[in-house]
Amino acid sequence: MTEHVLAAIDGSQFAESVCDYAAWASLAMAAPLTFVHVVDNHSDVPSEQNLSGNLRFGAREQLMQELSALDEQRAKVNREQGKLMLEAAKARALEDGVSAPVTRQLNGTLVETLVELEKDVRLLVVGKRGETAHQASGHLGANLERVVREMHRPILMVPTTFKRPEKVLMAFDNSKTARKGVEMLARSPLFKGAECHVLIVGADTAEHRSEQEWALSTLREAGHHAEGAIRAGEVDEALQAYEKEHTIDLLIMGAYGHSRIRHLLVGSTTTTMLRNSELPVLILR
Repeated sequence: MTEHVLAAIDGSQFAESVCDYAAWASLAMAAPLTFVHVVDNHSDVPSEQNLSGNLRFGAREQLMQELSALDEQRAKVNREQGKLMLEAAKARALEDGVSAPVTRQLNGTLVETLVELEKDVRLLVVGKRGETAHQASGHLGANLERVVREMHRPILMVPTTFKRPEKVLMAFDNSKTARKGVEMLARSPLFKGAECHVLIVGADTAEHRSEQEWALSTLREAGHHAEGAIRAGEVDEALQAYEKEHTIDLLIMGAYGHSRIRHLLVGSTTTTMLRNSELPVLILR
C-alpha cells in the first residue's frame, strides 16, 4: 500500500488546522490523504462502584441497565458526531485541492489505533491537544504524549491556525536522528523552496562549528537557502528566542538525540517545547 498522510480528527479547536496542514502535506508530497476519527466509548465512563456501591440489589440492577442504555446512546452519538467531522474534513481537503481524501472511523483507543495504522503512514498530523483536554491548559493531552513516545513515523503537531511554512528551523545536536533529519529536510518536497535554519544549543566549539557546517552544506547542496547559529543556554529558551528573531514558521526536532534535546521529548514530564510552542512541530524518529 502507498504510504499516506494520516490526519487524526476530533472535535477540538485544532481540527480545521489539522485538515489544512494535512492537505498541504498531502499535496506537497504527492501522497494520499486519509482522515481518521477514533471512537473510544470507554474514555469517560464512570466506574461502577462510584455510582452503585451501596445501593440495594434491585436498585443497583436497574441503575446498571440504565447506564448500559446510556452507554449505547453515547456510542451512537459519538459515531454520528465523528461521521459529521469526517465529512467536514473531507470537504475542506477537497477545497484545498486534494483530489480524493479518504475517511475512516474506527473503534478503540486513539494511541493503539494509530500505532496499528502506522505501517502505512508517511506522516501523522495531529492537533496539540485533543477534545478532552482543557482548552486553557498548557499541558499536552496524555494521548498525544503517548503518541509521540510510541509512534515510529514522523509526527506533525499543529497549532490552531494554518500558515504555509516558508522558514523552518532544525534543532540540531549531531545525533543519528538529527543527521537523518537534515538529510530529510534537504530532499523533502514538503520543504521545497523553504528557507532552512539550523540551531545548535551549546558552547561555540570547533566541533560544533564543524557539525553545523555539515548540516548547512547538506541543505545548500540541495538548493536551500540555509543559515544557522550556535547558542548557549537552555534548549527550549534558545529555540524560542531564535524562532522569534527569525520569524520561523515550523520547528523540526528529533525524538531521540543527545540528552538535553532528548529530555524535551522523552523526559519524565510533559515536553516543555511541545507544550509551549505556538508553531507546528515536526517530530522525527
